[in-house]
Formats: sequence, C-alpha cells, structure tokens
Amino acid sequence: MLYRENGQFKTTYRSDQQLLPIMQDRFFVWGVAALAFLLVPLLASDYMFRALIIPFLILAIAAIGLNILVGYCGQISLGHAAFMSVGAYAAYNLVIRIPGLNFLIVLVAAGLIAALVGIAFGIPSLRIKGLYLAVATLAAQFFIDWTFARVKWFTNYAPSGSVSASDVELFGWVIDLPVEKYWFVLGVLVAMTLLAKNLTRSHIGRSWMAIRDMDVAASVIGIRPLHAKLSAFAVSSFFAGVAGALWGFIYLGAWEPLAFSINLSFNLLFMIIIGGMGSILGSYFGAAFIVIVPLALNQMPNLLGIPMSTAMISHLEFIIFGSLIVLFLIAEPHGLARLWAIGKEKLRLWPFPH
Repeated sequence: MLYRENGQFKTTYRSDQQLLPIMQDRFFVWGVAALAFLLVPLLASDYMFRALIIPFLILAIAAIGLNILVGYCGQISLGHAAFMSVGAYAAYNLVIRIPGLNFLIVLVAAGLIAALVGIAFGIPSLRIKGLYLAVATLAAQFFIDWTFARVKWFTNYAPSGSVSASDVELFGWVIDLPVEKYWFVLGVLVAMTLLAKNLTRSHIGRSWMAIRDMDVAASVIGIRPLHAKLSAFAVSSFFAGVAGALWGFIYLGAWEPLAFSINLSFNLLFMIIIGGMGSILGSYFGAAFIVIVPLALNQMPNLLGIPMSTAMISHLEFIIFGSLIVLFLIAEPHGLARLWAIGKEKLRLWPFPH
C-alpha cells in the first residue's frame, strides 16, 4: 500500500517530464545513493572493494555504453572491449606525455579519443546490419588488439609490452586507498548514468530507438540514419573509453593488451542481455550478475565443506555459470530489468489482480 501515486498530480510540464515522476522512486534512489556513499565505505573491506565493488562499478559504465548501442540503437557490437583498451592506452599516453594533467581531463579526453575510433569502426553500420555488423565490430577487436601489441609507441616502448599506470591525482588528492578509489569511481558512475539517462530521453535517444525498431520508417519520418547510428557508436565508445581508463588506472594498475580481450567483450554483451537491453538499470543488474555470480560459485565448495581441486572448481564454475545464463534467458528473455518492472507494477496495483 506504500507504493501508490494517489495525490501526486502533475501540474507543470517540468514535473510531468522529470526523471523520476513517482515520489517513492525518488526517495528510494536517494536512499540507495546515501547507502552507497556513506554506509558501504564503513562496512566493506579492502578485499571487497578490490575484487567485487570497484570492478562492478567500472563494468556498469561500460555496460551502459554498450546498452546505448545495442539496446537503444539496435547495432550489434562484439568489440566493445577494444574501445575500452583505446581509452586505457589513451589515458596512459596522456598521463606520461603531458605531466600534471588533471585526471578528470584525462578521462574525458580518453573517452573522446575512443569515440573517434568508435565512429571510424561504426561507418560499416551505414551499409550492413545484423550478423554482418557483428563481424565488422569483431574485426575492430582483432585490429585494435594487434595495434597495441605491435606498435610500441602506445606502450612507451616497454620491452615486456605491458604498462604500469601512475597514481591517480585529482586537485592535489592522490587516490590510492581502496575506499578513495571507490568514491571516485562511484562519482564517475553517477555522472555517466545521469548523462546516459538524459540522452536516451532526448530527441537523440528517440532517434536511436526509431532506428532500432525500423530504420526504413525512421528515414521516412526524417531521421537520418547517418547521424543516429554514428552518434550511437560515438556515445557508446565514449562510455567504453572512460570505463577502460578507469579499468586500467583504478582497478588493474598494470596491464597488457590481453587485459581487454574478446572475452571481456563477450562478458559485456552478456551483461546487457541478462540485465535487459534498452534499460539503464538493466546494465547495473547485468554487471552485478557477471561479477558476483562467478565469485560466489568459486567460493561455494569451500563454504559447503566439499573438497574439490582448483581445476574442478574452475570447470564447475564455467558450467554452472553458462547454464544459469541459458536458463535465465529461457525464463525471462527481457532480462532482470523486466522482472524489476513487473514487480513495481504489481506493487502499484496490489491488492487488485488487474
């Protein structure tokens, strides 16, 4: 009975078009934000920050970017991790070649460089679609991996081919403790989420969804596929570039091209499929599922007291995780975000069955 809209009247266009029109939703979001910024740092350990929370936050940014491209615009991409690597290596070169540069500027610049690369590899989407476009983006993954592995300038001529990130400094504040990294990444995630949500609600987002639903009809009503598709690739790659810079500097600290392999691209695609395509909230759900479930499966035999070898645990983890993905897609093909929406609708109508 608490989740009701009775008495919440929309008397202005601004109130009718606000991000969270229902008062209970606004209170819930503010409560979650307060818990995330204030309570989590008090309860979580350094291990949880490093192994669970920080990877989840960064992958959520990358998943939101991929969801804009695949879920909102309908353009299949199998090379999203490559655009993350562009952001990581762009941030690395900006830091070593322009000393003293503010890391926020580095993040934005890395995202813009990744956006330019995304536009270049998004040009084939103007002529091909579906599986053919997926193959084209897969080629981007292989080409970018080869470039960073063979062109030594990007790694500052490191003999091993790996790079080490310097400390992240922001307005004189050196971000080195796990809780400080958590606060910084969480702030970036909140800003990127608001940006993505407002973009999808704008005329740009409506053009993306029109192209996704039927590109021929969208062209007839005046939407230009050139602008819609390339802008989706640019925005998606920008999010990936920012996530890649955070992944390298905040989470990994040191990396090589294999850190952004095709396996990461597939994991990002699984995130938006499991979480729900065309949903910003679904990107959060999918990232949480991909990060938490394998870790929980890996620890389950020890918690249950079942003696198993490390190899057996690893194999069972892959088998159970893959089976869960298949079963979940059969039971709810629209993702976890759809289950969340159904639950909200039932709360709004309860106790009435209609």
